[in-house]
Amino acid sequence: MSARAFLVVMDSVGAGGAPDAGDFFNDGVPDTGANTLGHIAMACAEGRAEEGRSGPLRLPNLDGLGLGRAVDLASGMQPAGLGAAPSGLWGAATEVSIGKDTPSGHWELAGVPVPFAWHYFPDKENSFPPDLIEAVKQAAGVGGILGNCHAPGTAIVERLGAEHMRTGWPICYTSADSVFQIAAHEETFGLERLLDLCRAIAPMLHKMKVGRVIARPFTGEPGAFVRTPNRRDFAIEPPAPTLLDWAAGEGRVTHAIGKIGDIFSHRGVAHLHKGKGDADLMDHLIRLADETEDGALVFANFVEFDSLYGHRRDVSGYARALEWFDARVGAFLARLRPGDLVLFTADHGNDPTWRGTDHTRERVPVVGRLVGAGPRALGQMAFVDVAATVATHLGLGATGGGRDALATGQ
Repeated sequence: MSARAFLVVMDSVGAGGAPDAGDFFNDGVPDTGANTLGHIAMACAEGRAEEGRSGPLRLPNLDGLGLGRAVDLASGMQPAGLGAAPSGLWGAATEVSIGKDTPSGHWELAGVPVPFAWHYFPDKENSFPPDLIEAVKQAAGVGGILGNCHAPGTAIVERLGAEHMRTGWPICYTSADSVFQIAAHEETFGLERLLDLCRAIAPMLHKMKVGRVIARPFTGEPGAFVRTPNRRDFAIEPPAPTLLDWAAGEGRVTHAIGKIGDIFSHRGVAHLHKGKGDADLMDHLIRLADETEDGALVFANFVEFDSLYGHRRDVSGYARALEWFDARVGAFLARLRPGDLVLFTADHGNDPTWRGTDHTRERVPVVGRLVGAGPRALGQMAFVDVAATVATHLGLGATGGGRDALATGQ
């Protein structure tokens, strides 16, 4: 029972090559050819990602584990600047769920593919049906809503924040994801009131198979609005027990870092670790490498690759975030104990060089280390194989429908 496992999701850090990418779209154009890591590395090598950084993409810790080999395995692209001889574990995973979103990716990585199609709001304007709008009005005790459209969160707050403060009407918006988001000012509307509103309407959205109702609180004055760290996701529950449930059910201690608790509706989560941003979350990960109990599962999500840089198609920012993450990973890896397993992977892609602003359908890298063991190619994997590999390492009785890639890797 001494073995520990760390499953770290680098949100949106895809590796290209999804066989069904042609069935998924950005601005009406298929995702065929999208490759988050490959295209970022290419842009860096060609001098097209020079804001706040310079030169080829430098990821010595992750690449030393096998990241460059994983991208090549996923897509056939050898990423510029990557490709070191691996010292760890490396493979590439393919998703089967019919979605390129956060819940689909995370649930499947935790052993549960999504057995249904998500509901989306496809209309860019007047996005929501009248009965949903009426439900929000009744729950909030207001005469109307603002927004009712597709929009980036920061942009719609800048545009409608002043009117929201004047009227008290919540700002409701969506995106290409299966989400219903509500932005409101923490002081003039009230944080608890916003959370209560989202909590009240979430069952209606979940019945529609909308994946998440997201509270997006902000503060400040017109022209200087700022999101706060009090975001809350009210997610539909996974349709079957996940890796977290398996571990908790066998008495293992579970730690969720970042938005993992929200994604899994806090099922199977014993300890939640959140923060203002990925820097705080990395502090938690490094601390837990020192402190986590024997036999424990640590499940982490680092969201800023996706939320700050992928959707905004900011190549330089994405490259900076990857290099920052890689530098901090070195301190984490140095604290692991003999027998520990760590796997770094992703839930989908979000190629910042791609058209549109939506996620991109891609395979994802799987790289890591089994402390005390030598390098090993894990080969082509399914997302559910990640859960099975972690569960087998922890000695859990449940492993879902996947296979242990450590036992069957190449």
